[in-house]
Amino acid sequence: MTTVAATGRADRRAGPPVVVSPMRRRHLRAVLGIEERTSSTPWSLGLFLAEARREERIYLVARRGHRVVGFAGLLFALADGHVTTIAVDPDHQGGGIGTRLLLVLVRRAVERGAEAITLEVRTSNEPAQALYRRFGFAPAGVRKGYYRDPVEDALVLWAHDVHLPEYTERLAAIEEGLSSPLFAEGLTPSPRRPDPPEEGYL
Repeated sequence: MTTVAATGRADRRAGPPVVVSPMRRRHLRAVLGIEERTSSTPWSLGLFLAEARREERIYLVARRGHRVVGFAGLLFALADGHVTTIAVDPDHQGGGIGTRLLLVLVRRAVERGAEAITLEVRTSNEPAQALYRRFGFAPAGVRKGYYRDPVEDALVLWAHDVHLPEYTERLAAIEEGLSSPLFAEGLTPSPRRPDPPEEGYL
């Protein structure tokens, strides 16, 4: 489930910078509020708790001051990362929060050994698709009837070779284009996930 809403008004008032940090239990009330406002099939508290506790997951929030204004998550399958969710508070859309979340999420995934990243997006969600194209995601297929309320197909997007220097340069260029510096905290270097065993190794 990947959500970057197609509509919403941006909060462009001067205020605290947006800071990206790991998702904690104390953030979940706000996360659920955003989820209810942006997803037609919102996740439950229990699902968020279960996901955040799993080792093969990365979950982040974006905060403006003490307010959570967005969140994102990713799971691993061998050397592939799968963006499970990304959402921005409708009152804060249009200010680059989704870009900041995706920058940090992808970099964390690469730190942990990801070589390719995939996600799904509604076929009608042009703003989200434009964001993902900036990150090098390209269509690879369609999941029929993947979304509910309303029923809609999902585009399956992939970004390959995210571990190579060329992709690092792409991320640097995206960050350079932000309207203000990218702030992240509480993100100690992630240990690289072990490579899968070679065939025949027991």
